[in-house]
Amino acid sequence: MIKIVCLAENTAADPSVGAEHGLSLYIETSRHRILFDMGQGDLFARNAAALGVDLSGVDLAVLSHGHYDHGGGLSVFLDLNADAPVFVSRHAFEAHWHGPQKYIGLDPALAAHPRICLTGDTETALSDGLTLCPGISCGGAVPIDPAGLTVLRDGVHCPEDFIHEQYLMLEDGGQRVLFSGCSHRGILNIMHRFAPDVLIGGFHFSGIAPGAILSAHAAALACYNTDYYTCHCTGYAQYTYMKSVMPRLHYLAGGQTVLLNQEIFA
Repeated sequence: MIKIVCLAENTAADPSVGAEHGLSLYIETSRHRILFDMGQGDLFARNAAALGVDLSGVDLAVLSHGHYDHGGGLSVFLDLNADAPVFVSRHAFEAHWHGPQKYIGLDPALAAHPRICLTGDTETALSDGLTLCPGISCGGAVPIDPAGLTVLRDGVHCPEDFIHEQYLMLEDGGQRVLFSGCSHRGILNIMHRFAPDVLIGGFHFSGIAPGAILSAHAAALACYNTDYYTCHCTGYAQYTYMKSVMPRLHYLAGGQTVLLNQEIFA
């Protein structure tokens, strides 16, 4: 069994937890207790306490990419948990911006923390059935839209290529479950690369108005034999629109728990 608890998201289905623009997921298997992303600040930790999730017992953490709404709570987790390594792309601590005006990256001082494990541009096996997959391996079929986001390299704001993004593949009980924070490299590219049994994460569709383009994306995703639990940057209006052609699409809000292999959604 795989248990996923949404600790923080743009919405909250449980009145005991708060919401923010961001994402944090707690993942529990028979072998591991994993934190996937940490939201903007300490909300994920406060929500975890309200939901009965002990973050001090997490044995490893993964940061999906180097944006504040996923890694802003990194220092909070490092203070709460004394042992777990945190796996972060080596590109994540680059200077990420929304245009040239708004910095949306991580605290660069944390890159030197002794429990930060920088991952490269090839797959990283964390244990049996647990693999980190670099975003650079996904791309080409559908052009990547930087959506006004930039990365500062050699003093120049360049359009984002999102090579700091990474995905967690969990293989358990005969299922391949892929976790993606925002799918900046393109959800269709990611699905073409991995075609998992279950995908959990944002699609980055919130800037796409319901209509022909969104319908085409939904139809393409529906062709896969995949159950989707989406959230955060997908946009709730976009989720509602896509649901009509994607019966296996579900929304994962703050405070909700998914138990895979048991068809329980509480």
